[in-house]
Amino acid sequence: MSTWPTALIVGAGPGLGLALARRFGREGFAIALVARREAMLAELSAQLSVLGPRLKTYAADTTDPAAVSAVCAATLRDLGEPSVLIYNAGSYQPGGIADITPEQFEAAWKTGCMGAFLFARELLPAMAAAGRGSVLLTGATAALRGGKGFATLAIPKFGLRALGQSMAREYGPQGVHVAHVIIDGQIDTPRLREREPDRATHTLLATDSIAESYWQLHCQDATAWTQELDLRPAVESF
Repeated sequence: MSTWPTALIVGAGPGLGLALARRFGREGFAIALVARREAMLAELSAQLSVLGPRLKTYAADTTDPAAVSAVCAATLRDLGEPSVLIYNAGSYQPGGIADITPEQFEAAWKTGCMGAFLFARELLPAMAAAGRGSVLLTGATAALRGGKGFATLAIPKFGLRALGQSMAREYGPQGVHVAHVIIDGQIDTPRLREREPDRATHTLLATDSIAESYWQLHCQDATAWTQELDLRPAVESF
């Protein structure tokens, strides 16, 4: 059995997921990355090679209960029981209410909300038994208000926020810190840079800065826990 603590990051990608892996990895954590595509995981592995045996990747559909159970079992076997769960998965299909298909609507809330429930129900009992652990959920401005054309983002984000509140009230007294992070603005990612190569850096959320906030949430003492935190660039109106 490994001697390092383990963080399970779901919805890993070249932006925030990579930054989170690096931040927790610097603190001696083993990192389990979960994403749908093997190619994405291979790319991330190449950039995280410094972690060596402390890094494992798992390709899985986060909305499939059997797949989620298999990932959690594999993480336990390969790295040890996770003491940190970060849920960063989501999808967004723009369109008006009459334009969104039932399949698109269902896929959005399953990825953005139900997947978090599936991973949490697998990992929370062990965290509670140990009397410690952190569950950190990546939210958005859409968790607070739905916008025109953004129903497939707002619905799962509203649900994720409610799930986080329910988990915090149930598991907080058992030593598990559940926090919901509202990302109020656009994150500086490779995909965004492809679309907007001239975008000013100070108008975007830096991934390393977000990851630092997640780390600080994990480190908070139980006498002063944050349940919800909002992050935005200084120039973002709110």
